[in-house]
Amino acid sequence: MKKKETGTQSESPETPEVNKETDATQVDGKPESAKETGDASSTSPKEDFKSLYLRSVADLENFRKRVAKDKQDIIKMANGSLIESLLPVIDTMKLGLQAADNQPEAADIKKGFEMVLEQLNRALHDNGLVELSPEGSLFDPNLHESIAYQASETVPEDHIIQTVRSGYTLNDRLIRAANVIVSSGKETS
Repeated sequence: MKKKETGTQSESPETPEVNKETDATQVDGKPESAKETGDASSTSPKEDFKSLYLRSVADLENFRKRVAKDKQDIIKMANGSLIESLLPVIDTMKLGLQAADNQPEAADIKKGFEMVLEQLNRALHDNGLVELSPEGSLFDPNLHESIAYQASETVPEDHIIQTVRSGYTLNDRLIRAANVIVSSGKETS
């Protein structure tokens, strides 16, 4: 027969400890009287399972809500790359319309292109695209990209004088910052 090693714990049941201050017997850190009488501080296994069940149901409901919100966000941003690829087309159409201002014989063609641009802008707006037109507003580096500073007698310092290229947000997310010229204030002599 082999002897048990002395370093291991025995598998015998725990012996109750006596708290010298209160003279109460404790097993597993709880007073023995609470285990026997079912005191309010102890819970039954049935109550433990009910609490665990309720927490699990709440966690599942939170998970469902989070997944539904994530799905809506994905749907909102699904068209993002397509809309981004259309932004240069809008810029080119705007430049073409500006160039047509100087050509009186192109007035009818210009009117047709304005209608097409308006329809395109309306369709993109219906899908969550909003154009940033910041002229006159305070420069915000989160929404605008400064390409130049220019002295101005009429526009206060750090306000936008001119928008060179429009910026856009898609469902409240910036997809392209507006390129702007910012006022450096009145020219000092």
